[in-house]
Amino acid sequence: MRDALPRMIVATLLLPAVARADSPSNANKALPNAPSATTANPSVQEPRHHLFYQPEFLPAGEDPENRLISPFIKHVVNDQAQFWTTPFRLNRSDARYLVPFAAFTGGLIIGDSWISRQVPTSQISRTKSLSDYLAYSMIGAAGASYLWGHIHGNDHLEETGFLAAEAALNATAASYAFKEITRRQRPYEGSGNGNFFSGGSSFPSEHAAIAWSIASVVAHEYPGPLMQFASYGAATAVSVFRVTGKQHFPSDVAIGSALGWYFARQVYRAHHDPEVGGNGWGNFYDSDEHREGHSARYMASPYVRLDNWVYPAFERLIALGYINTAEISMRPWTRMECARLISEAGDKIAEDDKNQTEADGLYEELLHEFRREVDLQGGGDNAEVRLESLYTRINGIAGQPLTDGYHFGQTIINDFGRPEREGFNNVTGISGYAADGPFAVYVRAESQYSPSAPALPYTARQAIANADFGLTFVSQPYPLPPEGPFPSVARTRLLDAYVAMNLSDWQFSYGRQSLWWGPSQGGGMMFSDSAEPLTMFRISRVTPMKIPLLGEIRQEFFIGQYSGYQFMLTPNGLIGQWGQSLNPQPIVHGERISFKPTANLEIGFSRTTDYGGPSYPLTTHTFLRSIFSTTITPPGAANKPGARRSGLDFSYHFQHLHGLTFYADGMTQHDNFSPLIGPDVAAWLGGIYLPGLPKFRKMDLRIEGVQTDPPIGGNVGHGFFYYDQTWITGFQNAGQLMGNWVGREGQGVQAWTTYWFTPRNKLQFEFRHLKVSREFITNGGTETDAAIRGDFWVHQNFSLNGSIQYETWNFPVLAPGKQTDVTTSIQLTFWPKGWHRKRPSQ
Repeated sequence: MRDALPRMIVATLLLPAVARADSPSNANKALPNAPSATTANPSVQEPRHHLFYQPEFLPAGEDPENRLISPFIKHVVNDQAQFWTTPFRLNRSDARYLVPFAAFTGGLIIGDSWISRQVPTSQISRTKSLSDYLAYSMIGAAGASYLWGHIHGNDHLEETGFLAAEAALNATAASYAFKEITRRQRPYEGSGNGNFFSGGSSFPSEHAAIAWSIASVVAHEYPGPLMQFASYGAATAVSVFRVTGKQHFPSDVAIGSALGWYFARQVYRAHHDPEVGGNGWGNFYDSDEHREGHSARYMASPYVRLDNWVYPAFERLIALGYINTAEISMRPWTRMECARLISEAGDKIAEDDKNQTEADGLYEELLHEFRREVDLQGGGDNAEVRLESLYTRINGIAGQPLTDGYHFGQTIINDFGRPEREGFNNVTGISGYAADGPFAVYVRAESQYSPSAPALPYTARQAIANADFGLTFVSQPYPLPPEGPFPSVARTRLLDAYVAMNLSDWQFSYGRQSLWWGPSQGGGMMFSDSAEPLTMFRISRVTPMKIPLLGEIRQEFFIGQYSGYQFMLTPNGLIGQWGQSLNPQPIVHGERISFKPTANLEIGFSRTTDYGGPSYPLTTHTFLRSIFSTTITPPGAANKPGARRSGLDFSYHFQHLHGLTFYADGMTQHDNFSPLIGPDVAAWLGGIYLPGLPKFRKMDLRIEGVQTDPPIGGNVGHGFFYYDQTWITGFQNAGQLMGNWVGREGQGVQAWTTYWFTPRNKLQFEFRHLKVSREFITNGGTETDAAIRGDFWVHQNFSLNGSIQYETWNFPVLAPGKQTDVTTSIQLTFWPKGWHRKRPSQ
């Protein structure tokens, strides 16, 4: 920590140039031919034409500036002069980028040495060589592009190589200058702490700077999805490999990457000839000073939490045919994405000559909720701080409830892993967020109280041990869960809590986050909100991109770490103990793509993999193996690629049948086959949704059936869904199943009908039944419940939610004969207004 102050000073001195690249005044100076703000109409949103931020050029092939020797040297001199004089032209508006980015870089610097020490020494030589190979390949590709384009008269290819070389040379020069100033030791030098002003050459990474400068130019010259993925993917690989090769710290590659991106942008915007092709490179800011702010594509926006009232309202609008581009099977959505969908619905409602009072009401309520984000769709200042909600909920449970959905059943499902036991239960929470430009932060925290519970009987403990260890090569007797009673719970928990950054509709977020993958209401086969949010790094395409034939597409990737994981079978045998978490905890990563080839059809593919943990080191090789390997290896083998699950889901709207929607969601436990080619060995959920019954338009109906007990189950082992013979604790976070409520080997059905008084006020009736196989749990078991729930807004800022549920269950290993319980719940929520910065025109 003795170097923290000089490290922060260095980081802060570096960042003005990066932040300055997007300031309004600098954009106007660098682009003299941009339209004057004094002639613009502040009430009109100007189209973002790809020439809007480009100066005028001579016709293709006649630009005297894009030539070697004298013009090239002149370009580089001017680029460097503009970069190094940027700190003298700062203004207060630059703080919106400078401060968050400085804080981000400072945080990286403080954690650099710890992160670097996690890299295994076995990967250093290999990844260093890979980073060199990739970087030199990108340099060679840029040079070859120029030569090939020049020889064959391809102006576009020639310009690509020319501008990539100019950007790379600028980034290299700046990198070496900063190296001489900072003199930071590399990870393998000195104490490994990366001390500054100690004769080193680590800060920043010139490999990362070169890679990102070339990649950014290529991605804008050839803006197709494949080229962007290839160029940015190669640059990202170079950056990561410089860290895993212990040549640089994470902050070194972060600043190197920023330098490369900055110079690519500066060079491209100043010298790109739009007549040869390519794409424009706009601003984070709008150019009109009366509308000073950010482009909507670069606004970070918090995700709308999964238990918010807006999702059922949106789904009803979708089924009625007023929203065609929503990806309902990938949630949560950001507030900005919700605003985009509202705008789409508004356009269709305005064009519809039918009297659709239901659609009108839904639209008006959603518009009221997201009015600010709708106004920001054309760009503006998104700075906002909002205390989203204050709430308290009381649950009273009379009778013994079911609390283990992984083995038996669960009385209360999709409740973020909150403890619920017989007696008085309470949660009291607060949520809020802040956003400014491309950065956002969201926090939801609550205190949870639940009374103690009696110990499990020996028969139940034995059934759990058999279910968890009976499929492994662990010899009997199996470890039994503790025999003592469960103590009361009084704790404070973070639910969803994360920081986010948005770059061109790609949102990067880190922290505790919830996911819902699938079109169902009862819970996705892959992800629901039954467990505590998972700590993860997540990359999500928050607004769909449109690709020919495939239609609207969204993608998502995450890598996270479990909590509360207790057992694994390793090359050294069984590791773990009941009640104690493994160290280190295993890792889980997931990938999903969802697309809509037509307005009524949505298809999604997903995959998750567990890997890491004791005896399974986290290296680049094991990570890549967990992604690409499809081989099957024995349980506990040293070369296990991971516990893999693959999923397929789809939904289809029949507009001519009053918006009837049919959907299905399938999952297999191993990805050497998928639900698409092995439907008979997959777990499936199927459902129908009707947004309005004939003659009762205010009442909807939904029915779902789900099973994890396919016919092949007895041939490969009972209870194998959500389970793995190596990662024995299974697909659980903090002891709760992250998938569907039906559990490991069950058959279930759910039905709901909701009467919509208004889009916010409604009364819902629910029925649910579960049957667990006797081949999984001794003598099996059943669970049946019926519930009535009401949601009412007693004031614009206050909502009241209440429910009563009657349940019967019969699991002989838990208790003899039929058991009953009654759960009553009431929740009061205060939804205060937020604060946002107003523009002068407001």
